[in-house]
Amino acid sequence: MSFLFTARHFKAHDSLKEYAEEESKKFAKIYDGIIKTEVILSYDKPENSVKHAEVIVHAKNNHTFTAKESTDDFMKSITGAMEKVSTQVRKFKDKLTDNKGELSVKNIEAEE
Repeated sequence: MSFLFTARHFKAHDSLKEYAEEESKKFAKIYDGIIKTEVILSYDKPENSVKHAEVIVHAKNNHTFTAKESTDDFMKSITGAMEKVSTQVRKFKDKLTDNKGELSVKNIEAEE
């Protein structure tokens, strides 16, 4: 799984990048078909600004999950966006599997 980190119009601290990368590794535990994770950080104004975090996760078979979160702190924004994407990935994985935990028939045909 590759990881891409972008900070728009500012230079982010290394600790912020490491935090985002550690959080993104949780997606691989949920679903093993994750190909790439992108985290994009931006803010409105330097003083009393709102910090935005956008998380884009690419998975097998052209599936893309996205989420945006805006708070007063980058860590909170990253955490909120990651939780939203985690929910999307879990729902997607539940659709792939049947009630017994095995791949459903139509999804096995799609992978071949």
